[in-house]
Amino acid sequence: MAYEDELIAARRKSAEALREHGTQPFPEGFRSDAEAEASRRALFALASEPAALAAVPEEAGLRGDEPKFWLFGRVVAQRGPFLVVRTPLGDLQALVRGKPGKNGEPGLPSPDREQFEKLDLADHVAVHGPLVRTRTGQPAVRAERYRHLAKAMLPPPEKWHGLTDVEKRYRERYVDLFANPEVAHVFRARAEVVRAIRRFLDERGFLEVETPLLHTVRGGATAKPFTTHHNVLDMDLFLRIAPELYLKRLLVGGLERVYEIGRCFRNEGVSTRHNPEFTMLEFYQAHATYEDLMDAAEAMLRAIDAALEERFRRDVPHLAGCEKWWSERTFSLAQPFARIDMRGAIAERCAVETAVQRGLPATPFDGLLDAEVVRDPDRLTAAIASARPALSHEHKKMLDHCKNHGERLFVLYELLVEPHLTLLYRTADGARSIPVFVTRHPTEVSPLARANDADPSVTDRFELFVDGKEIANAFSELNDPDDQEQRFLGQLDRRSRGDEEAMDMDADYVRALRHGMPPAAGFGLGVDRVVMLLTGQPSIRDVLFFPAMRPAEHGAP
Repeated sequence: MAYEDELIAARRKSAEALREHGTQPFPEGFRSDAEAEASRRALFALASEPAALAAVPEEAGLRGDEPKFWLFGRVVAQRGPFLVVRTPLGDLQALVRGKPGKNGEPGLPSPDREQFEKLDLADHVAVHGPLVRTRTGQPAVRAERYRHLAKAMLPPPEKWHGLTDVEKRYRERYVDLFANPEVAHVFRARAEVVRAIRRFLDERGFLEVETPLLHTVRGGATAKPFTTHHNVLDMDLFLRIAPELYLKRLLVGGLERVYEIGRCFRNEGVSTRHNPEFTMLEFYQAHATYEDLMDAAEAMLRAIDAALEERFRRDVPHLAGCEKWWSERTFSLAQPFARIDMRGAIAERCAVETAVQRGLPATPFDGLLDAEVVRDPDRLTAAIASARPALSHEHKKMLDHCKNHGERLFVLYELLVEPHLTLLYRTADGARSIPVFVTRHPTEVSPLARANDADPSVTDRFELFVDGKEIANAFSELNDPDDQEQRFLGQLDRRSRGDEEAMDMDADYVRALRHGMPPAAGFGLGVDRVVMLLTGQPSIRDVLFFPAMRPAEHGAP
């Protein structure tokens, strides 16, 4: 910290010197109005087009009637009279001479010259002048005017080619964004993903709505909530786990297609896929089934990806470095997604020939769990007992915690199938994995989903996995109020057995169902995970501006 204090003290002297020359270190006055923005965009368009740039003169060839451009942004490097100015459109050089050059090149007028002489790296500046080609053929704005816009009291990272300390990048995202331009590309992609989601749903007649963030009961998903307290009403509240139950109340009210994109909160661990607060899309469609939503999910993902590709590969030249988001993918969205029954997937995974064909590791259940066994509670219990001596302590504990057939099936799926989805389901040539809809979840682990008419032991539900990562959950909605009430009571029983993620009894939601909810299907999509997926980011922290972090040792601001 002492070293940092010394740097700040040195820059304070520069700021004071600016004041002595009549310039504020943080001045008002420069506005990036429509004219200035248009000028900067025209500048970058000209500088990025090789044919147009070839016609730009070198400095010695300027006639004086060339068009003038504004270039404004942060100074990220200085090499002799050349400044590298970083902007949202990319980097561009400014050729700035405080005093006339040795060969008669003009310098800056006063007081511009005095401002320039107090420049520090990372300051914000603006220059105005014609575009020229340097001796190496690079574009640069030859500054005829120079304006200081804002003083940086701390220097940039030592290596402008990347702030590489990952923890520091997440804690100081404000530095990460200007030190690593590709980071900003990811967040522009995030905005494009959200726009594409809205466009997809709006075009299909969905109404965007907002529902409460503060809930009186925990519900909408099985997760441990955050709690807070309302002082005036003197009541405890929960930050919402999911908007589901409020959105389905709107179906009861007659709004047949609704969606919400918003923050949800779950008091769980932090990992590469989990953050305590995250962005969720949920939409609900009356007179639809979960099978309709599988079709919609395929179409939506492809539409989002196409919109992203159009923007980043064709529309915006300075974002062209993002081609790797498509070229380096290990999955494909092009062909129909796989649709597998959870019980069938367990049986297929445990067939000895499957393990051999797909190069999967052997498990204690190989040859034990066929299609008949996974459907029969007694035979499944016996098979688990037979495999038990070869199981790890952790896996024994997970299975011992199960109290019914459905819970055992779900745990076996999580242990045996889910980790290997990318190997089990691949393109015809085997080069890439394909997305997978895992359907027919057990009723016992799906408290809000509609039981299948032909087989009430499972629900009309799916989870969507892409590249081995779960990104969506959807089901035909349970609209029988008596059945829903019994499901809530089952959740209370789980709570009594120590399950901190179990839901509360939501009596008002049951009352809403008693007014009659039309048959419907609902869909939840993790927006952060979709951005991770389409931009090739390894951690959810890479797609959140400010992910959850422990305070820094020296104390977070």
